Amino acid sequence: MIYPYKNIEDFTLPSLLQRSIGMYGDKKVLSKVDKEPITYKELGDNVNAMIKLLKKNGVRKGDKVALLSENMPNWAVAYFSVTYFGGIIVPILPDFHPADVQHIIRHSEAKAVFVSQKHLQTIEELENSNMKFVIKLDDLTMVDEMINHSYIAKFTQKISLQELPKPNEDDMAALLYTSGTTGHSKGVMLSHKNLVTNAMSAYKNITVLPEDTFLSILPLAHTLECTVGMILPILHGADIVYIEKIPTPNVLIKAFASVKPTMMLSVPLIIEKIYKNKILPKFSGSFMMRTLYSIPFIRKRLNKIAGKKLIETFGGRIKFFGIGGAALSPYVETFLAEAQFPYIVGYGLTETSPLIAGGRMGYPIKIGSTGLPMVGVKVQIKDPNPINGEGEIITKSPSVMMGYYKDEEQTKEVIKDGWFYTGDLGYIDEDGYLFISGRSKNVIIGSGGENIYPEQIEAIINQNEAVLDSLILEHDEKLVARIHLDYELIDTMFKAHDMPEHEVRQKIAEYLENMRIEINAQLASFAKIHKFIEQIEPFVKTPTKKIKRYLYTD
Repeated sequence: MIYPYKNIEDFTLPSLLQRSIGMYGDKKVLSKVDKEPITYKELGDNVNAMIKLLKKNGVRKGDKVALLSENMPNWAVAYFSVTYFGGIIVPILPDFHPADVQHIIRHSEAKAVFVSQKHLQTIEELENSNMKFVIKLDDLTMVDEMINHSYIAKFTQKISLQELPKPNEDDMAALLYTSGTTGHSKGVMLSHKNLVTNAMSAYKNITVLPEDTFLSILPLAHTLECTVGMILPILHGADIVYIEKIPTPNVLIKAFASVKPTMMLSVPLIIEKIYKNKILPKFSGSFMMRTLYSIPFIRKRLNKIAGKKLIETFGGRIKFFGIGGAALSPYVETFLAEAQFPYIVGYGLTETSPLIAGGRMGYPIKIGSTGLPMVGVKVQIKDPNPINGEGEIITKSPSVMMGYYKDEEQTKEVIKDGWFYTGDLGYIDEDGYLFISGRSKNVIIGSGGENIYPEQIEAIINQNEAVLDSLILEHDEKLVARIHLDYELIDTMFKAHDMPEHEVRQKIAEYLENMRIEINAQLASFAKIHKFIEQIEPFVKTPTKKIKRYLYTD
């Protein structure tokens, strides 16, 4: 596969970084909102110094170094330093429970760990591991009562990055532990070639320029943000800005105004919340507006006007808004398309580094599709249903993982003859666009043998303005929906503060039953929902905001 990038000797992270340092040296690359950025040259100097520290403390090629932190510029310093000379980085999602973090460090046999001040206690409580030393990521200092000064001050001798022995493109670069909806955390081994070719494969999907600014809000330990939100912009000489707080709507709006990003990545939940909380109420606040909004050609004009205002909210410069990690609700995507908002839906998994398919700017949009296969990626449907073409999605590319760490048996189950079996069900249309139906493990078989995809029913339920989340389950051979409501909105709708508690509960029960009847009117006979159950507490979710389904099965 030929990619349109010059001066990259091989598909390794050191080659990619060295090329960018040479081409974009004095240009800014990493910063926090409203803080002084570092340049590509300074990134190289910091990587240089950190390599000196790691090697002086015994980290060698093939050794693993964990990385536990919220997003910050030094995250990239740690990532590139470890992988530059053949070490293996083990990024850990900061949302993981401390016990899971400690298990990952032990299971990976990490020799050292980079950790932010916020998560330092988790590391301090770690027992029975191979870990030799800790570096605080906030200021890149050794965590040691005897050594409490900056690595830059202590280790002034520099190593020439060009003179360092570099890893081979097929060497492992990263070991990532997934947090899936099925409850089984697996160590995914990704090579340098996996990661670099995946970043390169996006050139037909979006055009990234040195003047572009990425706003990073997803955790860098997730492969989507790491590959597309860090490696990709660094490949093209763009700069990346991190927010210091949880990305609530108010925090994001302030960041948009300050940063004025041209590009960013998001999970569906964020844009869905913006639509339901900021846009939809304006179209449903009165009977007249609801009536007008129900007329297709008027709705399209209103959505186009709303789209211009949405772009202004994002700072006025946004030209790429990538959505991945979970399914995007069709009704929200319809708004984005009619609003002419510059979004792209992508599809992939940690095991594929991650991108398998994605929309392309300037290409036709197909609501519900995850776009075309990425450059260099083959996608097929295994054993398609002769009626609707649905089957398991399998893929082959330079981005398919090396395998699961310490688990050859499970690796053999998902990689066969070079093809990775995703476990997702879908179909490819006549134009080559990929559509995802749902996870094979989530499919519910109807009484007549029909495939029922919970995700598709949940997307319909979630259109209701009072629904925050829903989950479709099978109980006693019948479909049941667990519904988590927006209780602030419910209080306003029912004027609940003036009611006794038992009346509030009765109102909610009636509301759910009416919703069930309305939803069932939109579903096939074999997919009717028998019962709606109120889910009082928020659902437990993965870092990409997918519900952990296994926690709610009988």
